[in-house]
Amino acid sequence: MKITLKTLKPRNPLVAAARFRRAGMHGAGSRLSRQQADQALRRELTRMKQHSP
Repeated sequence: MKITLKTLKPRNPLVAAARFRRAGMHGAGSRLSRQQADQALRRELTRMKQHSP
């Protein structure tokens, strides 16, 4: 007598990889840090201009 089992639908391999990476909301990118550095530089330059004789 042969036993047959119903096979499950194959899983999406990309979902497992994403869960291992703790996929979710993206963090702040490099663009944000560049913008903040640029703003800080501009603030510092304006302070220097105000204090110069």
